[in-house]
Amino acid sequence: MDNTTIEKDEKSDQVQACQDQDSTKGPQTDDLTRPVTNEILQSEKSTSRDIQRADEPYSIYSQKTKTFLIISVSFMGIISPLSSAVYLPAVPQIAHDLNVSPSLINLTITTYMIFQGIAPSFIGTFSDTYGRRPAYVICGIIYLAANIALALNSTYAGLLVLRCIQSCGSSATIALGSATVADLVTRAERGKFIGYAGMGVTLGPAIGPVAGGLITENLGWRALFWFLTILSGVLFLLIFVFLPETCRSVVGNGSIPAPWWNMSLLAYIQHRRNRFGGGSEKPAAKKKRPNPFAALKILLHRESGIVLGFGSLMYAGYFSILTTLSNELSVRFGFSPVIIGLCYLPIGVGSITTRWTVGYLIDRNFKRHAAKAGYEFTANRQQDMSKLNVERARLEVSLPLIYLSSGIALAYGWIMESKSSLAGIEVALFFIGMFFTGALNGLNVLVVDINTDTPATAVAANNLFRCLIGAGAVAIATPMINRIGMGWMGVFIAGLWVVFSPCIWLIMLYGHSWRLKKGDKEIC
Repeated sequence: MDNTTIEKDEKSDQVQACQDQDSTKGPQTDDLTRPVTNEILQSEKSTSRDIQRADEPYSIYSQKTKTFLIISVSFMGIISPLSSAVYLPAVPQIAHDLNVSPSLINLTITTYMIFQGIAPSFIGTFSDTYGRRPAYVICGIIYLAANIALALNSTYAGLLVLRCIQSCGSSATIALGSATVADLVTRAERGKFIGYAGMGVTLGPAIGPVAGGLITENLGWRALFWFLTILSGVLFLLIFVFLPETCRSVVGNGSIPAPWWNMSLLAYIQHRRNRFGGGSEKPAAKKKRPNPFAALKILLHRESGIVLGFGSLMYAGYFSILTTLSNELSVRFGFSPVIIGLCYLPIGVGSITTRWTVGYLIDRNFKRHAAKAGYEFTANRQQDMSKLNVERARLEVSLPLIYLSSGIALAYGWIMESKSSLAGIEVALFFIGMFFTGALNGLNVLVVDINTDTPATAVAANNLFRCLIGAGAVAIATPMINRIGMGWMGVFIAGLWVVFSPCIWLIMLYGHSWRLKKGDKEIC
């Protein structure tokens, strides 16, 4: 018998042993450092879909472990919006200390948002190829270095350049968080977990102005960047120690060991203990070269482009309300920076509640449509659901929230214009946070659903479109309010969302058939 035949027999024995082991042990574990063995033989041409067998769990991690990991990356996602939000109360003081006009300092906000849209296009495609952890390491090094330099900087030119670098380091964490959700949970569970992943994004704009006002008043604006340095340092340390590699093109469902340099500290220690425990190293999957323009291709895809375009319009209106709120409260009510910061809290609270309200509805509606189509939902299992209209399952929840958001934006504008009730403004802000975040979460889940193989690139495309349009909205929001008033600004925002909402109806009615014509396959 030749060597080739012996090798084939040995591999067959390994596969059979793993199947026997899976049938007795079960798929879940709470241990982040669970030893990994050669359970799946992967050819060089395999993709993440090919690696996953129908009888295997979608992820080897238990529900509690997945929740812990997703909340961890959610708090990583807070640093991008937080870096922008804490900066806002300090604009007058920075302008005074650097001897420039406030409009020039506002330019650093615009450039921050531009790079916030561009940078994830590069990091997202890199992470889809080489993994989430290397991408987090790159982001962490860039972000920490930029914050330290900003704290020590004393020139306007340095501030402008370093804010762009800071944005490059922080912005991709949002895309990486959503991609981690796609790595760990099936579509049927994604609604609530996207809510978890979005908590950091929504908390940043809510607590940022409060923290920024307190720190600026008591310690000065340079302390803002030391604060961000310490916070991000702690968060990146947690990622370094605990977060395993989750990218499905690298580790499959988590059972394929990552290279030693791509392991968490806990996983590496466990790997060292078990390296002589038997089994040979599996051949690494053949990786595609990262394409920084892949995000642009997603934007040009008919279904993805429409969803991302409408989501960007919603974000532009929301961010216009968010960025002008501080000035409106200062001018109309004469509030101090700290009180203004506290007025942002209802938005954050409303956004957080979507995890238990909208996230639940998104998942429940998905399972209802799956049952109608004759599919039996199995937790933590990947299933072929080519007949399921995932567009309708997601957008039936998002569309009512889009119209509710429009109504609340309209009410907010006129209440602010009339200065009739601060309580009314705060209640409106709470429901804006709830309805807007819920609608956008549904759109974000759909974007990930229809770009299963490259979730980080899909979210990066979302970020690119959203931030570029948002930067334009920030530039024109204050001049528009000065010209037409806050009431008519609310009419404009609500009208924009309502007028373009038929685009989402179009996706809900025809999106599934478009993808079937292209031969795309639904995997839950």
